[in-house]
Amino acid sequence: MEVILLERVEKLGRIGDVVNVKPGFARNFLLPRGKALRATDANRAKFEAQRAHIEEENAKRRAHAEEEAKAIDGLSFILIRQASNAGALYGSVAARDLAEAIADTGHKVAKQAIVLDRPIKTLGLHNVRVALHPEVVVTVTVNVARSPEEAELQAKGVDVTALDRDDQPAPAEATGAEPAGEGAQEA
Repeated sequence: MEVILLERVEKLGRIGDVVNVKPGFARNFLLPRGKALRATDANRAKFEAQRAHIEEENAKRRAHAEEEAKAIDGLSFILIRQASNAGALYGSVAARDLAEAIADTGHKVAKQAIVLDRPIKTLGLHNVRVALHPEVVVTVTVNVARSPEEAELQAKGVDVTALDRDDQPAPAEATGAEPAGEGAQEA
């Protein structure tokens, strides 16, 4: 299906490009969200008549997003979550959680703007992209830890899961000691 893009769509095209996409992508994503129009003769004429207005609105939104990007770019957020000793979270960190953490700093970001390539399911520092506009993308750092003290250690570059492994007592077999009870009765 051919569509006319009304805004830049990553990996697809820029404003005014006529692109061929799968019908489901057009019906379920591009058309309902106002990112494209079907490429009919009537819509092409309508787009050309409104092209200057559409590009002007896009420039205003981009300028606003660039101002917001200056304030957000490079920020670091600490999220406290429960996790196993191996560092696996009981659950995951979602885009909603990140949007709330950013909102706590006084910046409003929609959860749809958070770009998670994969769910965050481990402790540690994670770089997350925030798309404030199709042409303005910034990166923030998310520090997922079990406590504020662990978050400070992780920020310094310490692997807290390795510390947990070092704190565990060694099993009896590894130390060479015989378990009490079994070896004593044989003698």
